[in-house]
Amino acid sequence: MTSFLRRFRHLLAPAVGAVYLVLWIVAEAGRSGLGAHIVVVAAFAVAIGLAGWMPATALGLVVGVPLLQAFRLLVRPTDTTWPEYLAIAIVVGVVGAGRSDLLRYLALPVLAVASAAAAWAMVVPTVADQDVWSSWVGTHGGTRADLVTITLAFVGVSGVGWAVGVAIGAAWRIGLARVRVVEAQRQTETTTAELRAEQDRARIARDVHDSLAHSLAVVVSQAQGAAAIAVRDEHAAQALQAIAEVSRSALGDVRTLVERIQGSGDGARYGLADVPTLVDDMRELGMDAALEEHGTIGEVAPGSGAAVHRIVQESLTNVLKHQGRTATARVALDWRGPGLGIVVTSRGAEPLVALDGSGSGVDGMRERARIAGGWLRAGAGDAADEWVVTAWIPTVERASTIEADGTLQGLEVAR
Repeated sequence: MTSFLRRFRHLLAPAVGAVYLVLWIVAEAGRSGLGAHIVVVAAFAVAIGLAGWMPATALGLVVGVPLLQAFRLLVRPTDTTWPEYLAIAIVVGVVGAGRSDLLRYLALPVLAVASAAAAWAMVVPTVADQDVWSSWVGTHGGTRADLVTITLAFVGVSGVGWAVGVAIGAAWRIGLARVRVVEAQRQTETTTAELRAEQDRARIARDVHDSLAHSLAVVVSQAQGAAAIAVRDEHAAQALQAIAEVSRSALGDVRTLVERIQGSGDGARYGLADVPTLVDDMRELGMDAALEEHGTIGEVAPGSGAAVHRIVQESLTNVLKHQGRTATARVALDWRGPGLGIVVTSRGAEPLVALDGSGSGVDGMRERARIAGGWLRAGAGDAADEWVVTAWIPTVERASTIEADGTLQGLEVAR
């Protein structure tokens, strides 16, 4: 249900705008003023429809239309069309439920100005047009009193709409954040077991690599040396050269197998391409999250790409849990060095869950970075309530260089 609402909630405001327009047309169909007021109501319907996607434009419409009516540049309301100003409350309610704090609070002065302009268009008569609020209801309290009363009434109704929107938006974001935290905790428990198994596989892989790779490197070196000596015996030289080639091929197979072991598991389904989605998910919760990439994008091994994804995922989940959904988070991927640098900087002081012990998240990230051939550090930053996670993962070129250097050193030792 949550996934359905998240996917289709952006269609709610346009649907409300369409319903608003249709209901008004049906209500006014039998009256002579339909054609004159259709422009005004259509503008309000458009404002409602755009409130979710283009909130600034919607606020401009709901304040601009009443102002134009107040100055008699648009047809002013009549005794049957003045409820059209309900659109002000709907728009500020939708904007109040949105993610932008700036527009949420900008909606307050907008609803005040729009209410005053709407009241002016309804209450203040002109020489050419005396059909105003006092003649509709038969009161004689005076234009000034009617203007104040109607303005306060519109402000009150619109204020209630704004408050309801703010409450709904806050409840939605908090509920979504809690669901994310629960999912993250469940995933953490699942991946903890996977990480232990992955650590065991990595240890076995290192042992296999250290043992077989060294032995095969010695075989290659000795076979090549013996082939150089046995130049007079053609058959012996060919056999030794074949031994060297087969051993060299086996050495490559061992390295490939080690890379596959280190890149196996559920995490290998995700990689660098999925990192922007993690940042978008946090932004959806109301967090001020951003992704930056520096330098020419390179390539990392599949297992290393999964490690980068897990490190960023765990870092952002920790920001959500321990610094709150209103925190600021910056994920930077730096390709300008000899490998991929990862920096996740966050600031916030409104945790969603109480900190119970040190946890295993940072240790898990550190182990993933180590398995990928890199390192990771995490700790408090220079500013108050700041947390910084810094990691480094070798790229394919760098990993190949390190591997080649290790092989050459093994051959040198063998010789």
